[in-house]
Amino acid sequence: MTRTLNIVSLIAAAALAGCSNENHNLVSSGPDEGTPTNEAMNANIQLPPSVAASKIYRCADNKVVYVDWLSDNKTANIRIEQGGVPTQVTAPEPGKPMIGAAGYSLSGAPTAASVTIEVPGHKAQSCKA
Repeated sequence: MTRTLNIVSLIAAAALAGCSNENHNLVSSGPDEGTPTNEAMNANIQLPPSVAASKIYRCADNKVVYVDWLSDNKTANIRIEQGGVPTQVTAPEPGKPMIGAAGYSLSGAPTAASVTIEVPGHKAQSCKA
């Protein structure tokens, strides 16, 4: 019995030895600069334009072209197959003809009934929505 009390009292003493009234604040090794800064938080981040309208056009040669008009009014994505890889065409400013790589071009507006589209292998032609 005495032996059990000695072991319990040693365990209690060890547990209490770890306790103190000291303040346990962590201190960083670097200088305190007040409010933390993050370059990414301060950068002017601009999201890409969203799709404003998606239209399907049938052209004069009976070809079907898919156009996604973007919200910046100077960019569009043209696909010559449904679900195909889009080719982006851009204009220097809204209202100007949009030109892309490999012979793609687009003139018109998403609200117009017809536009002029040029894709590789086909000359520029009028296409109706």
